[in-house]
Amino acid sequence: MERIQKHIALSGKELALGYFHQKAKKEILSNLDFTLFSGELTCLLGPNGVGKSTLIKAILGQIHPCKGSIQLDQRSITDYSIEELAKRIAVVLTDPVFPGNMTVGQLVALGRTPHTGWSGKLNPADRDVVEKALSDTKITYLRDERLSEISDGQRQKAMIARALAQDGQVMILDEPTAHLDLVNRFEIMSLLRDIAHAQRKAILVVTHDLDIAIETADRFWLLNCGTPLISGKPEDLILSGQINQLLPNNTYRFSLSRGRMEAEEPDLNFKIEGPQELIFWVEKALIKAGIKNLDSTISVSHKPFLIRHQEKEFLSVEELVFFLKH
Repeated sequence: MERIQKHIALSGKELALGYFHQKAKKEILSNLDFTLFSGELTCLLGPNGVGKSTLIKAILGQIHPCKGSIQLDQRSITDYSIEELAKRIAVVLTDPVFPGNMTVGQLVALGRTPHTGWSGKLNPADRDVVEKALSDTKITYLRDERLSEISDGQRQKAMIARALAQDGQVMILDEPTAHLDLVNRFEIMSLLRDIAHAQRKAILVVTHDLDIAIETADRFWLLNCGTPLISGKPEDLILSGQINQLLPNNTYRFSLSRGRMEAEEPDLNFKIEGPQELIFWVEKALIKAGIKNLDSTISVSHKPFLIRHQEKEFLSVEELVFFLKH
């Protein structure tokens, strides 16, 4: 079968990354290989302290590899000047600091700085790029609002718009949904996926939000201590079991049937009858309550919701758990 050719925006081969500490070299990552494709949203996942920030700093040219090389558009990252990198790679950090009296439009316009130079004067073409960035992130209506007067979700969209105005082929975002509620987390990640697909940008997001990453990412990079970086479609990594590389021990596992991380189920000695979706939640409540053994069967039904046990009827899981515990 003919393989689809994808454009490689960024790649690393046989990388070793680290720092010099008290004149001694401290290697953080070694034997690292990766490929970031245009037109894809890639999520980098891994435990704290594994070296995700070190990898990002190397991609941005802030630290040089101890070994190996990073290629941006088939050219070594070390061959680019700081000014060239600023035009090609846009970055959104976790906690950016901007004056609260700055407007959204002014923030987005800052994305043109690598192109305008120190003067910061926008020509008509620059203004068109800024307007398009506002439109693409659906925040044109916020142009004149001050950053201190908008929500966290709106502020994050403004940061993404600033990165879009920078007009680089690569966008890197460090925990862009860290302080957002559930709806905004989905909205931001879906927006990034749409931008990657529509504008053929290579977008790399560092995140711990596995559930939303599964729903939105085209590709995962899994990074863990002492193992090579694992790259692949989220569904392939789940089906192969490689997703469990994110877990430090056997206490938790990824459930194929439920599509999420769960605690390893203990040995249970009770039986619940009824619709499967109701059984799941009643069983979960009993496990959390430390109830593992029952002599008689529990039955559960809905329309109306009702639980039966030992000829008694309960209108809620809370009532059942209280009865069994007391």
